[in-house]
Amino acid sequence: QVQLVESGGGLVQPGGSLRLSCAASGSIFSINTMGWYRQAPGKQRELVAAITSGGSTNCADSVKDRFTISRDNAKNTVYLQMNSLKPEDTAVYYCNADITNWARARTIYWGQGTQVTVSS
Repeated sequence: QVQLVESGGGLVQPGGSLRLSCAASGSIFSINTMGWYRQAPGKQRELVAAITSGGSTNCADSVKDRFTISRDNAKNTVYLQMNSLKPEDTAVYYCNADITNWARARTIYWGQGTQVTVSS
């Protein structure tokens, strides 16, 4: 069994910052790409940022220069530092990880989601 547990969401004023964390635990042999997605009301889930096990990153154009993704491989944790937040960043943010377990089965796992609300 593998679990992804997210933390760090909340309410913040426009221009503020938040840092999301997502820790993976359980039967983990290796973690490949980890990422953050978000889903706003009435919209489809979209990729925010992703990071490979080697540290290569990819960010959506809408968050480049404001959001930074990073990971701590020793802690099986991925982070999303969000700066200069805008009301349009309001969404439920989901962690995602491509994990190989000890039986060498490879599966995509999702976290439960954490709400980020940007409002004055």
